[in-house]
Amino acid sequence: MEPRFQAAFKAMEDLEKGAIANPDEGRMVGHYWLRNTKLAPNSFLRVQIENALDAVCKLNLRLLHRVVLLKILSVGIGGSALGLQFVAEALAPDNPPLKIRFIDNTDPAGIDHQIAQLGSELASTLVIVISKTTYVVYLSNKNLSTLSGGTPETRNGLLEVQKAFREAGLDFSKQGVAITQEDSLLDNTARIEGWVARFPMFDCVGGRTSEMSAGIDIREMLVGASMMDNATRSTMLRNNPAALLALCWYWASDGVGSKDIVVLPYKDSLLLFSRYLQQLVMESLGKEFDLDSNRGTRSALYANDQESITVTIQEVTVEQICHACMKLG
Repeated sequence: MEPRFQAAFKAMEDLEKGAIANPDEGRMVGHYWLRNTKLAPNSFLRVQIENALDAVCKLNLRLLHRVVLLKILSVGIGGSALGLQFVAEALAPDNPPLKIRFIDNTDPAGIDHQIAQLGSELASTLVIVISKTTYVVYLSNKNLSTLSGGTPETRNGLLEVQKAFREAGLDFSKQGVAITQEDSLLDNTARIEGWVARFPMFDCVGGRTSEMSAGIDIREMLVGASMMDNATRSTMLRNNPAALLALCWYWASDGVGSKDIVVLPYKDSLLLFSRYLQQLVMESLGKEFDLDSNRGTRSALYANDQESITVTIQEVTVEQICHACMKLG
């Protein structure tokens, strides 16, 4: 196995230098650069990330001095919600300066419930709208048009929240923050309407790893994540915890995925870790093509969250699902 792992270590090194590792979308994978901007493949991207981080910290300082703000309402779905929920549950203090609620589905009753729970505190709530995912508009059977920063479920939540603000006689633009790709539908909406702030979600950062694009005590969290990056970059197998986990899983599943990995957090604050990990793994694996641009046999078969299941429906072929079912016996 040593030659295979050395090849994997080299591929990881190339990935951090900007190699394209997603044949489906032709994108770099750069959430590592959020944690250590020195790893960014060019100075332009490095400056973009550093400027975004400075802007987040400046907004945090502004908010901490605005005693009128008591709550945060996050509007997003999939990786744009679950990662933030996990971070808030795992790392937030017992009495955070701003308590956070989430709208992470398109269920009208669920959205109304979250808004009703805020009640009169809607006037003191900062609304963060998060959307990166490019969604597809079907113009005909063969012609497609793609739009970024306009995830339909997130848009539905935004419209409902804006409606609640209007009915309460409040100006949403004075309490709205957008986290999205530059020049996306959401970014342009926030710019035109004059929202409080707009933060970039970079093309090279997947939604499922975007909780480090903007977050709580962001600099300290990024330092911790960077330390873990360093710990998992050792090219000595016995000193690399990520490689050891991969080896154990490979060995236990006979090298063909014959068994599943089960994650059971015993720490209450890590309750959402298994759900986040499932979404992270399943949506990453739920691609139509493998790394050699061949139609693969990977699918999000075990997923139970809406985003991963949608990936399966849109990108995974019937043959892939049949192959997975045959493996199950």
